[in-house]
Amino acid sequence: MAVTCVLAPAPAVAGSTDDDRSAVFGVKLPAGYRDWQLISVTHEAGGLNGIRAILGNDVAVRAFRDGTRPFPDSAIIIRLAWQYVASAENNAVFGQAQSFVPGAATNVQISVKDSRRYAGTGGWGYGQFEDGKLSRSEALLGTCASCHDRAAKADDFVFTRYAP
Repeated sequence: MAVTCVLAPAPAVAGSTDDDRSAVFGVKLPAGYRDWQLISVTHEAGGLNGIRAILGNDVAVRAFRDGTRPFPDSAIIIRLAWQYVASAENNAVFGQAQSFVPGAATNVQISVKDSRRYAGTGGWGYGQFEDGKLSRSEALLGTCASCHDRAAKADDFVFTRYAP
């Protein structure tokens, strides 16, 4: 199942400002997150029509692999999202329409586990970044926890399943 809003609180990074922190939860994208390990990939159809790569820091990846729930504090899950588009080049080689690739990036979402700081939202803080810029929409960020409330509590409000 795909993750619709995956955001996590990250520790402060030297040289950063509050301008790159989520307005509601105070989370930010950690340096080097694009080099984190892959947890899963998803395709979301319908109005989203996108593909996603779900990455995690070492704490999150270990919890996914071991089945540890609830996730330990300091686990961070990041979802990278792109439009889902047909690959004309690949389809020409295959002789039929069968290949899809990432198109334009749509957003990056982050979920940070801190059971004390985010006790009111199941222990998770969230953030969203569009075109490399932090979304300051409190209305948008206010929907993250209510959406994740629909995920099974036994899964610690996380939609993603580990793909070994």
